[in-house]
Amino acid sequence: MIFILITREYYLQLAFVGITATSPGEDYWQSIWPNTPLPKTFSDLLIPNGKTNGLPIKIEELNQYSTLFFEHDLHPGKKFVLGNSHPVGNIIRPFRKSRQGVTDSIWLANKDEQSLEDFCYSPTAIAEHKHCVSSLKSMIDEIISHFGTTKIKAISSNFAQNQDQYVVEEVKRISENAVMCHRLNFENVVFNCHQVSKTTAYMVSLVASDGTKTNALTVCHHDTRGMNPELLYEALQVTPGTVPVCHFIGNKAAAWVPNHTVDNLRC
Repeated sequence: MIFILITREYYLQLAFVGITATSPGEDYWQSIWPNTPLPKTFSDLLIPNGKTNGLPIKIEELNQYSTLFFEHDLHPGKKFVLGNSHPVGNIIRPFRKSRQGVTDSIWLANKDEQSLEDFCYSPTAIAEHKHCVSSLKSMIDEIISHFGTTKIKAISSNFAQNQDQYVVEEVKRISENAVMCHRLNFENVVFNCHQVSKTTAYMVSLVASDGTKTNALTVCHHDTRGMNPELLYEALQVTPGTVPVCHFIGNKAAAWVPNHTVDNLRC
């Protein structure tokens, strides 16, 4: 009887250790930013072997990434329907065709046909610097190297589930210096961390049609020479390099910015 009790206690201890143990990536995060929770956006980087059982970004979530609009659209009262074509009146309406593939669609003319390797080793767009990372440590090292300091933080969107119609409530400028890290839409867990020159990041407070409030990370590109011309024309009837273009950043991405910006907004 005593042996059985000890054995059960031993297994309970093992179970407890398994639940509370952290991964090397989490330990590395805490060594740099103690007592700072790991953003949910980056939790996929902790998956063993770096592969999931399916595409991480659902079809309805893809529209979070392909809603293009002008910078002057960022004002209280503006209405958005995610996954847009061109603005009609005061509403940003959906694209006519569904867009799937990697999430960095505005930079790719053939994104639906690209493999993970094709994307990560393809030439960068004009004014863009990119780097694919498959571990939390490699992302941290890359971002710290870019900023030259650990005084940075990651912020992200928290779009409501099953909601695609929103009204802008408030707009806050975050930074002119931001690095975006997107989870690419492949089974392998890989993030594309990239920066495009002359880019402004905003956090936009939105209210869904059911009253749910959410924050949408938003970037506006002032240098659009490297953007997908087909997508730009379908969305806004403009050509690359002519006018600033903005887009939302979905829940499977985050922006790294200097730590003094938007102190009241967290992931």
